[in-house]
Amino acid sequence: MFKQLATATFLTGALFTSAVNAAQWHMPTPYGDANLPTKIAYEFAEDIKTGTDGEIDITVHSGASLVKHPEIPRAVRTGQVQMGEIFIGIMGNTHPVFKHDNIPFLATSFDDARRLWEAAKPEVEKQLDKEGMVLLYSVPWPAQSLYTKAPVNTMADLEGLKMRAYSPSTSRLADLMNTTPTTVQVPEIPQAFSTGIIDAMITSPSTGANGQAWDYLSHYTDIKAWIPKNVVVVNKRAFRRLSDEQRQVILEAAAKAEDKGWTGVRVTAAEDTETLAENGIVVSEPSEELMNEFQKIGNIMIKEWEAEAPEEVGAILKAYR
Repeated sequence: MFKQLATATFLTGALFTSAVNAAQWHMPTPYGDANLPTKIAYEFAEDIKTGTDGEIDITVHSGASLVKHPEIPRAVRTGQVQMGEIFIGIMGNTHPVFKHDNIPFLATSFDDARRLWEAAKPEVEKQLDKEGMVLLYSVPWPAQSLYTKAPVNTMADLEGLKMRAYSPSTSRLADLMNTTPTTVQVPEIPQAFSTGIIDAMITSPSTGANGQAWDYLSHYTDIKAWIPKNVVVVNKRAFRRLSDEQRQVILEAAAKAEDKGWTGVRVTAAEDTETLAENGIVVSEPSEELMNEFQKIGNIMIKEWEAEAPEEVGAILKAYR
């Protein structure tokens, strides 16, 4: 209770400070300092401070230290903070367009994921605008693959396990896999495995490497199911209050950050997968049978996704394909 009150007090103070001195901005991000998106966030903030001669000074609050991940969209939307970084899939219940990069086997290479992002971006920007936010940039994660405590050759090997979920789409995927979806955020993963809250997860090699997954599981099956993204958004009213020159600095810094993300993720994916193997995790390619079973699930989820919002999702799929 005390921690919640302290956080609320801080946010209220941050909002008051912003009203008095608009240069002091706050940017919560859900991931720790070792992750590529967080490193880029720090550089982004520094580029803005330099480009505005200190007129806009952004404090990056990493590791969900200021605002818990699921609450970041609301904090930005309501002006409690001016900026925030979000794993875009967590907004899937707000509108289906936010699920585009959490659909299994729709885009599994970085080139395809970039094309999917360009196809989805107009619809994403439209929905964010309705929510009172402006899109600044995206940073992709490495392809999401399967972590388990034992080898997996077919879907039957997973049946009945407790599968980590972190978005509406991953919850649905867990259901279709005949596993039990269990919501666990990144900082809680090690304890969740150690205490039996979850038995398996589909996530990036970066999450596994940074969380020392070798301490609590033994196998990584490289299914490359999808390539999700973080997005950085800014409160629309706060952004509009800036001068044209200040907005231009932010947009230029955002374009630079996005380029760093899409280039750097390729290196990060290879390095972090190697780190898993070096620390004793068995890294293997999936069996043909397992991939066929996953592909069937992916086809089901694509159809379900399109049915949720035929006009918007249909436009994304048409542009992508």
